Amino acid sequence: MKNKVTAIAAALLLAAGCSNYLDVNHDPDALAEIPEAKALLPAAQVGIANNLMGWDFGFGAGFWVEYWTQSYTASQFKALCEFQPEDFGTAYLSLTREAMADLNRMIALSTGDEDKGYYFIAEALSIFTWQIITDVWGDMPYSEALKGNEGILHPKQDKGEDIYADLLARVDKLLALDVSESYVDGKYDFIYEGDMEAWRRFANALKIKLMLRQSETPQYDNAALLSFIESADLLTASAKISGSTWDDNREGKRHPLREFEAGGAGYFAANVIGCKTFVDYLSVNSDPRLKTLFSGDKGAFFGDFDSHADSDGNGTTDDKETYCKAVISPNLDIMLISSWEANFHVAEVYARAGRPDEAQEYYEAGVKASLEQHGVSGYGMVDTGYAKWAAGSTESQVKQIAMQKWVASCTYQHIEAFLERNRTKYPAVNEIDIAADRKKAFSEFPEKVVGDLTISVRGRARLNGNLPASPLYPEEYIFRNNNAPAQKPDIGQKVWWDKKSGK
Repeated sequence: MKNKVTAIAAALLLAAGCSNYLDVNHDPDALAEIPEAKALLPAAQVGIANNLMGWDFGFGAGFWVEYWTQSYTASQFKALCEFQPEDFGTAYLSLTREAMADLNRMIALSTGDEDKGYYFIAEALSIFTWQIITDVWGDMPYSEALKGNEGILHPKQDKGEDIYADLLARVDKLLALDVSESYVDGKYDFIYEGDMEAWRRFANALKIKLMLRQSETPQYDNAALLSFIESADLLTASAKISGSTWDDNREGKRHPLREFEAGGAGYFAANVIGCKTFVDYLSVNSDPRLKTLFSGDKGAFFGDFDSHADSDGNGTTDDKETYCKAVISPNLDIMLISSWEANFHVAEVYARAGRPDEAQEYYEAGVKASLEQHGVSGYGMVDTGYAKWAAGSTESQVKQIAMQKWVASCTYQHIEAFLERNRTKYPAVNEIDIAADRKKAFSEFPEKVVGDLTISVRGRARLNGNLPASPLYPEEYIFRNNNAPAQKPDIGQKVWWDKKSGK
């Protein structure tokens, strides 16, 4: 991969005037400088990945699904843990102004038959990114978006369900395209190295994801989704930016989360500790992934960073305890669609179809894929441990799949974990009021509420005892677009497909 990085850097320097393949802060409108669509592909792929696990989606969603909580000795992420208003505007601007602009240019430059493969990749990534945008914020500009060159400076806002309908139409049109003979230079494709069969499988997985996200809406048709699954080539290899892409010794070239720790920044060392909700779930169930995710096994109550009580009665107050830290490796992969996610999606469709044997097959494949990602040898956890398949009611199967998806997503797919938690309502939310009796809460956690999310101690009243459902509309959108709606009142507003009862 290092040789690939060197080759790409040199190629982009000659072809596009870019000084480094990881530099996504370029001008995509300088079309005259971009002779071929492939020159835009590396920056688009890395730009999407950087946002998926960057400041907003990496930290924001990581706190909101209670993998992490703010430490007792710093304050950088208190606002997230208190459920204060957040708009995730950095991700919105970066995705629309950089990655999406690159993809649009790629599509414009790949209209000929000889560039059909680049068109396929660009369109698949465009659909994927629009899905992320509307899933995160809900109703957003779409049909008129990114058309400033056509004089549309204030695009109208489209309903989320209308965006989804068009995304599904686009993915169907894409899948009808024959790219079996198309050539893509693997040096420019950081995800599948020009393997068009893998990209077709990615598009199939994307369609499954789009259809399943609507599971709690009138638009959902499990029979149609099952039929598609049984006729399609399913994703077998994760769509990812490999961890070997990053250079941990160079500023701006590291994994996005590593950028916030390296160079003296120390965001993880000073601010991020393991959340008791998640850490206890792994610890009580002897999940081997705990050791690769955290440096220790003691987590803190979520949003409880001002406590000076001695919750566990060990003689050390909460603010003086030594809590486990998140482990963010220099060579951490970033997933667009992971193999475990794709397997869990298929498992859920079979569960909903009343076919538990097939659901078990794909569920176990998902758990094993996650364990392999963590370097865990052996599948005892699946064969006899807490992740062993238990074919009960449809709902219990959905819960089992969702809980393992929550675990598998940690450090790899935080925004996906947030979205899926809102769709399935698993992990569930317990009603424990930690501040009312900390010692009782501490004693009850391992047995009674392990695996349930808790309402932030400091943010409990802010959303009337509920969890965040979506960020505010990005400030850039609200104040610059004359067709923008009124701002959301808080981060508790649900998007259109978030229909299942529960918090």
